[in-house]
Amino acid sequence: MHRTVIYHRSDRAPVPAMNQTDGARPVVPPNKISVLVADDEPALCSLLQISLQRQGYHVTVVHNGKEALSALGAASAKFDLVLLDVMMPEMDGFTTCAEIRKERDVPIVMLTALNRPDDIIHGFALGADDYITKPFTFREVEVRLQAILRRVNWNQDRSSDQVVQVMDVALNDDVHEVTVRGELVHLTPIEYQLLRTLISAPDRPVSKEDLFQSVWGYNMAGGTNLVEVAMRRLREKIEDDPSNPVYLLTVRGVGYKFNTQGLPEKVTINGHQSPASSAAV
Repeated sequence: MHRTVIYHRSDRAPVPAMNQTDGARPVVPPNKISVLVADDEPALCSLLQISLQRQGYHVTVVHNGKEALSALGAASAKFDLVLLDVMMPEMDGFTTCAEIRKERDVPIVMLTALNRPDDIIHGFALGADDYITKPFTFREVEVRLQAILRRVNWNQDRSSDQVVQVMDVALNDDVHEVTVRGELVHLTPIEYQLLRTLISAPDRPVSKEDLFQSVWGYNMAGGTNLVEVAMRRLREKIEDDPSNPVYLLTVRGVGYKFNTQGLPEKVTINGHQSPASSAAV
């Protein structure tokens, strides 16, 4: 029987799931967060900039996808989050999102009037972390940003490093990196937190609804579809054969689980390897 436990180096407290919603503050103060806004509507850009600056964020505004890529590629650029409109001239948001994902794992929030489920799922399939449909309130934008920044920066709230390895999959929360079979795998913040949530409770099915609430940090109609898209992308990066997964299994009628059954018993905690059967619960 596999028993996998994840320890902090200092107090051995298990990592809590993030399920905070409206009203919670991001781990990093807003005045240390830089946001890139890419939208071709000057009035909306101006309002977004004013609203976010009032909250303390540093805001840079561009008006098409090419300008967004140029801003991200600048030597001095260090953006913590990108708000990306879909319908823009010269280069649309979907194309821009795909180009960003070739090089960067920065969180991306799509802004668009396209609210069909297929459009939303397409954005997530390209690597978006969240999706806000127009018209929206600025309070909604602020809540979504807080939820994303909690996902990205939750590990900075701890006083110790943490490395977890289950079988051939290893997560290093200190540098937010994942290796699979010794190879570094680049995950988006959504993908990382999805894997982190499942691997924290190996062999225990987690419903799609609970995954969405825990990983995305709020409730939304159609959220389970987004979980399915993110899981498909995660399998493509983690599994040898995504069509026949070994680790990330579907539990019919429930959701997903991180599987350890029938696999070599190995657990590594903070760099120290031990058999799974010796790890305390």
